[in-house]
Amino acid sequence: MKEGIHPEYHEIKVQCACGESFTTRSTRKEELHVEICSACHPFFTGKQKLVDTAGRVDRFNKRYGRKQPEPQTEEQPAETAAVQ
Repeated sequence: MKEGIHPEYHEIKVQCACGESFTTRSTRKEELHVEICSACHPFFTGKQKLVDTAGRVDRFNKRYGRKQPEPQTEEQPAETAAVQ
């Protein structure tokens, strides 16, 4: 590695708008304030909601979603009754 071309890394505190804070290393020397972090981001918390535009999600689920099993009737089919 060449001398003098790499930036210095400092340990800084990152403060989120939700109140979460953690430390990391950065080339910045002062604190870093962020609006969203992994503790409050919907993707990581599991509270993400699908934004349905013009029914696209429903249309996809109707075409390719899992089929619901049809309820079984109490009568036995004719094929199984003949085998007994």
